[in-house]
Order: sequence, then structure tokens, then C-alpha cells
Amino acid sequence: MLVLSRREGEKLVFPNLGVTLEVLRIKGNTARLGVKAPKDVRILREELVDDEALPGSGVISPTRRLSHAVRNRLHAANLALHLFRKLLDRGMVEQAEETYQKILHEFEALEAEAAAIKSEPSAATGPPRACRTLVVEDDANECELLAGFLRVSGFDVATSGDGSAAMDYLATHERPDVVLLDMMMPRLDGRATIASIRDNPRLADLKVFAISGTSPSELGVATGPRGIDRWFPKPVNPESLVHEISRELQETCTCSADR
Repeated sequence: MLVLSRREGEKLVFPNLGVTLEVLRIKGNTARLGVKAPKDVRILREELVDDEALPGSGVISPTRRLSHAVRNRLHAANLALHLFRKLLDRGMVEQAEETYQKILHEFEALEAEAAAIKSEPSAATGPPRACRTLVVEDDANECELLAGFLRVSGFDVATSGDGSAAMDYLATHERPDVVLLDMMMPRLDGRATIASIRDNPRLADLKVFAISGTSPSELGVATGPRGIDRWFPKPVNPESLVHEISRELQETCTCSADR
């Protein structure tokens, strides 16, 4: 444990808090301490502290239920630092050492609370869900075969026979994670379906992958935010398709070609 007799430059690190205490200079009865902390940990002079000045750090209080306790501990540590300095200025070294131990106690308590929070499972965390996929294909046989492969691979799959039916589905159901879209269809083809999706604020950023025997240049369809996200030529390798969808959506849902 760091005590006043340690050399200048000695540090005490609290990794869970992102806080470092350093003895910068010792001269006579005066010790100069440095506190290095993340930007969201506010280190204030005592006279500037009020009830709203110490909201705590995002590093140590990701849950609001601990914010009051964190503010109190930071306030106590701040008071102890100022008392420590005042005692040294008056030559009261023994009392200063006792106060320094109180400073360490407050930071160690904050460190323990930060470690406990890090080890807690998030209340919002649940089992990973299957990727929701809408297959839009006018050939009923192709549609059901691809949907079947996706279901066996762990996807939650819905199907539509053309672009018009797909837009009806998107308007009345929970938004899927990805749409697999044939481009050559009756009533509302792939190009018009893409335009309808991108013009809808609720669907504008929806992932849309084309599965088509044509190419983007042939149909004049853009790739990117205002067009198709990915283009897979027919005949498609379904295992490669699942792999690419899984890679694109790995932070959103779960699916696997090995399931």
C-alpha cells in the first residue's frame, strides 16, 4: 500500500475506475498529488462541489441505482484529498497519513463497486434470437426450398410471392432483419420494391439482399444505402448465403449454416 514515505512518481492505479493517484512532489511538509481519471469523472475543488456536480463516471456507474452511492464516495474522496493537503501544510504529518489511508479506502471501495458492476449480467441480456428473414420470390418451388434451408439453419422465415405482397407483409408485421429479394417478379418487381422500401422511413435502413439471375447493371439498381446491400447471383450457394447473412447480422441475431 502506498504511504507518504514513498518516492515521488509512485502511483496507485484503480483499473476498474480508470483512476490513477500519483505523488508528484514532496517538499517539506507538502505533498503534491495528481489524480488522472477518465473525462467523465469530474475532479473538483471542494468549494465547487454541489449535489449536481458529481454525477459519477460512466465507467463505474452504468446502472442508475448506484449513482447516489458513487456520488457520496467521490465526495468523501474529494474532501479527504483537501484535508490531506491542509494537514500537510500545517505540519500535521501523522494526521495526514491517517487521512491518506481514508483517501485510499474511498477509492478502493469505488474500485470494488466497479468490479462488481462489471461482473453483473445485464438485465436486458437474453438468449440470442433467430434472424428474422423475409424471402420474396415468385417461383413457389424456389421460394419454399430456400425458406426450408434457412429454417433448418436457424432462421425465422416468412415468404412473399412478389414485391406487392412483400410490402403488405412489411406494413403489417414486425420488421425482419433481412429481406432476400428476387428481382424479376410480376406486379411489383425487385427494382420497384427496393424503391418502396427505401422511401419508407421505418424501413429505409432495412438490409436487403438481391438473389437474381440478372446483374445490378442490367436492371439499373444501385448498391448501398439507397439500393441493394448485397447481390447474390443465381444459382446461389445456400451455405455461402447463410454464412454471409450471419456475418452481416452477427450483432443483431444468431443463425448458423451448421445447425
